[in-house]
Amino acid sequence: MKKTITYIITIILSLAVGVCSTIVVYHFFPMTEPNAETVVKDVTINETNSISSSIEEVYDAVVIIETYNNSQVIGTGTGFVYKIDDEKGYVMTNYHVIEGSDKINVTNIAGQTVEATLLGGDDYADIAVLSIEKSAALKEAKIGDSTDMNLGDTVFTVGSPLGKKYIGTVTKGILSGKDRLVTISSNTGGSYMMQVLQTDAAINPGNSGGPLVNMQGEVIGINSMKLVEDEIEGMGFAIPIEIAMSAVDKLEAGEKVLRPVLGVELIDANNSYTLYYNKIMIDEEIDKGAVVASVEEGYPAEEAGLKKGDVILAINDEEVENSAHLRFLLYKYEVGDTIKITVYRNGKVKEAKINLSKSVE
Repeated sequence: MKKTITYIITIILSLAVGVCSTIVVYHFFPMTEPNAETVVKDVTINETNSISSSIEEVYDAVVIIETYNNSQVIGTGTGFVYKIDDEKGYVMTNYHVIEGSDKINVTNIAGQTVEATLLGGDDYADIAVLSIEKSAALKEAKIGDSTDMNLGDTVFTVGSPLGKKYIGTVTKGILSGKDRLVTISSNTGGSYMMQVLQTDAAINPGNSGGPLVNMQGEVIGINSMKLVEDEIEGMGFAIPIEIAMSAVDKLEAGEKVLRPVLGVELIDANNSYTLYYNKIMIDEEIDKGAVVASVEEGYPAEEAGLKKGDVILAINDEEVENSAHLRFLLYKYEVGDTIKITVYRNGKVKEAKINLSKSVE
């Protein structure tokens, strides 16, 4: 009986404590009604990653180029209008785009096609200048400065990969490299170096000659080639616009771009087979430079005393890597300039002055 009474008392006390606790909680911590009101705000999203305004600056200046030989299409490429005067529009493209053609057609973004006139071209710099009817030149592209660009800056291209079907294709990337030296094989069998810009923007067949553009819509380069290997995604290259514009006046006037020549046949210092074939022996420790295989009579090299077997190590203290690099360094100078060359001969290093009195187109 006592256990029953004790059990009842415990239950009553527990209920009393619970009621009191509830009263205290409501008194000191009053509950608020849940706010069921829905707050609606207008949110504006700005597309900061868009380059549409930059594209508008250059888009209508881009053209597709079709080349013919004997009435047959032999190639397509891209170009852009860089100048418009009272009578004509002027288009810049790659030399290799128009090389070997006897007729050139230009089609603008609006689909208007006209025949173009080749004013001039430079095989070494891979640039050519065309003129077209003023009515077909829809817009003049703004010319920028590649030297103002930094690695990682956004760039884009506008071109015509695979012909007219994809005219006006835009691809975007970054500036991946500056002052890259790439070796190009010429049609004459030799090789030379070009100083170019590198980008990861997609460049496909037909893009050659088109503009590489910065975020201000200014042309900073001319797409020229693409290096593709199995182990890499692909690297696009462009000629810095400053190089192209430095020759444009001569090309517009139909003048040849003349470059200095030494008057020597060269072999790379590390090409042991060709050196052996030409019966030339050089010290084993020399693995850089350009070796003189022959000297042409009446040219600057002969006047300076260069001989077969000499290894040209430097031009004006800039080291020569190989024969293609030597041409690159030499073409920095004008016909008539005097340069200093450093030569290795019979175990000794000598220096000589050469007046660049001869030229080659």
